[in-house]
Amino acid sequence: MPIYEYQCSNCGNKFELRQKFSDEPAKECPKCSGPIQKLISQTSFALKGSGWYTEGYAKSSTPKTPQSCPKDGACAGCPSAAA
Repeated sequence: MPIYEYQCSNCGNKFELRQKFSDEPAKECPKCSGPIQKLISQTSFALKGSGWYTEGYAKSSTPKTPQSCPKDGACAGCPSAAA
């Protein structure tokens, strides 16, 4: 379950609540029962390492084709047939 951060408009109390995605947002401060606002906080999610983008997506878009066609250009989609 995600943890949401809230701040009270009256007393300035900042607190966190663990809630389901389907739960209604909290509406009052646990200290003073004043109105609260949900804060946008920094996530702890980070992508590290080379990953799929570096290993495949970001490389040259030229397809790897064999240097010579085993069927002398007679296969469907062969780059030698287009030449």
